[in-house]
Amino acid sequence: MPMNLIALLMLALSQPATAQATPLTETQSRDLTCVAVLAIIASEQERGVASALDYPLLIERGATYAGLVGERIMSETGRNREEVRQEIVAAVAAQQAKGGNGAAADEVFETEMAQCLPLLDAAIPPRPKPDLNQCAGMLQLAYEEVHKREGLSKTAQDLKTLAAVLDSRARDKMRAEGLSGQESDILLTQERETMLADARQQEALGRGSDLDYDHCFTLAAPEDKGRKYEH
Repeated sequence: MPMNLIALLMLALSQPATAQATPLTETQSRDLTCVAVLAIIASEQERGVASALDYPLLIERGATYAGLVGERIMSETGRNREEVRQEIVAAVAAQQAKGGNGAAADEVFETEMAQCLPLLDAAIPPRPKPDLNQCAGMLQLAYEEVHKREGLSKTAQDLKTLAAVLDSRARDKMRAEGLSGQESDILLTQERETMLADARQQEALGRGSDLDYDHCFTLAAPEDKGRKYEH
């Protein structure tokens, strides 16, 4: 696993505790193993490894989970930040050696993720996923904002394309539900206005959206029937 991801995880840890170090319990060892497994999968997701993309996106929540686990282990055992870092590095190395490459590695990580994903979800619940209409509105607003700032840059072009894909899929879905083109227009316009008002309110509060914005990019991607999880 790239060391830059290890460094990211370490930044989430708090200052060292001062209590005397004690051996790791079974639960602590399990949690460190999950930190390692989640970090490996997150790193592979960044590189676009297909098997890793079967799982929910883990970069943000995985790093937060590592911070929570690290803080708790430092508090409970007296280990300092460097010692916890070494524990994580060792856990990553152990998982990589255990998994090897190819189908055997996928099987090992599938078993580990079956245990670790529920722990992650319990500690850091995933943000609510926007629906297709919401995503169509969000991507359209994102395109308009970037276009206003940058003109028809590559980012703006990409957002425009994704917004068009989502708009088309949203209309197809509404058509299948028996709605007319005019009714679809009204609903999509209302959704954009709602998303814009929410974005302005969140900005005024100094906060970002409560929704899982990344899910919109998944909805805009080519459909893959073989995936085990929705992102």
